[in-house]
Amino acid sequence: MIRTWRTFALLLAAGLAASACSPTYVLRAAWEEGKILNARKPIARIVQDTATDWETRDKLLLVLQARQFAADSLRLNAGNSYTLFSRVESDTLVMVLSAAYKDRFEPHTWWFPIVGRVPYKGFFDLDDALRAQRRLESQGYDTYLRPSAAFSTLGWFNDPLLSTLLRYDRVSLANTVVHEIFHNTFYAPGQAVFNETLANFVGGRGAIEFFCRRDGVESETCRAATGAWHDDLLFGEFLGGLVDDLRTLYARTDLSPGQKVREREAVFTAAQRRFADEVRPRLRVDTFASFTRDPLNNATLISRHIYYDRLQLFERVYESRDRDFTRAMNDIVAAARSNKADPYAAVQALLTPAGGG
Repeated sequence: MIRTWRTFALLLAAGLAASACSPTYVLRAAWEEGKILNARKPIARIVQDTATDWETRDKLLLVLQARQFAADSLRLNAGNSYTLFSRVESDTLVMVLSAAYKDRFEPHTWWFPIVGRVPYKGFFDLDDALRAQRRLESQGYDTYLRPSAAFSTLGWFNDPLLSTLLRYDRVSLANTVVHEIFHNTFYAPGQAVFNETLANFVGGRGAIEFFCRRDGVESETCRAATGAWHDDLLFGEFLGGLVDDLRTLYARTDLSPGQKVREREAVFTAAQRRFADEVRPRLRVDTFASFTRDPLNNATLISRHIYYDRLQLFERVYESRDRDFTRAMNDIVAAARSNKADPYAAVQALLTPAGGG
C-alpha cells in the first residue's frame, strides 16, 4: 500500500506562492511542475493506442475506473485529476525532508500560505535537499530524507497520473488515486497529520470498496485490499504504542535532554524487537518489513506517524456506522469542519451517545 515514506501531499501550489520560500526554490518548483503539466496526455487516448503495452494499458484503465468510482460512488471531488498521464524522467519525483527535536516527539515545520504549517518539505534537487538536511542536523535536529514518487496539488492543478506510479501493484495504485483525490475534497489548513491519516483511511477503505464491489468479495483483489488495510491498522496500533512510550520518556523531569536522547535508543531497540516477534508474523501483506532495518529517530517515526496517528479512531467510526464507509467518511469530514482547531476531538465525539449514529 501507499506509505508515508513513498507519497506526500507536498502542497506544491502553496509552495509556489510562499513568500517564506527562497526565489530559487519557488522557481525550481514552478519549473518542475511546468514540465509535468506540459507532458500531460489523455489517459483515454493512451489506452486506445495499439502501441501501448498490455500492462500499461491495464493499469491506466484501472486508474480511470478508480477515479470514476471515487467520483460517482464516494462523491469525492475528482475534478479532472487522473484523466491525464505524464511520463517523468526518474523514478524519484522529489526528495522529502522531515526534521524533529531529539528530546521530544515534535516535528520541525515549514509554513506555507493557505495550507499553514506542514512537517515536511519537498526538494526537486538532491543537493539542495542534502544541504537543508545538514543545516538542520547542525542545529541539533533528527532528520529523515527519502524519495517520493507522487504528490497532490490539492486540486490547484489537473493532477496527472505520473509514470512513477505504474510500478505499484493494482491495490496500491487504486489506493493512491482515492487517497489523492480525497485531498481535493477535504483539507484542513494547519492539520497535516489529521489530513494524511484521514486520507490514509479513505484510500485504504476506499480501495476495499472499489475492488470488492467491482470484482466480488471472494476476488484476489478484494482480499489483497482487505489484507493491506488490516496491516495498516495493525502497524498503526503498534506505532501508537511506541510513540506513547517515547512521549513518556521525554516527559520525565528527572532526566536531562542528553539522557533522554541516550535512553531512547533502548526504546527503539525494544520496539524493533517487538515488531519482529509480535507484529510482523500477523501481517498479511508484509509491506512494513523495512521497519526492522531502517535506523529509528524522531524524524523517521514522525514521518510514519503522519499517516497512522489514531487511525483506529476512523475505523471505530466506520464500525459504529454499520460498516457504511461513505456514511462514516462524510460524518468524519463534517465533524472535522465543525472543529478546525481540534478535528480529532470532533471525530472522537462521533462515538459518544450524542454523536453516534
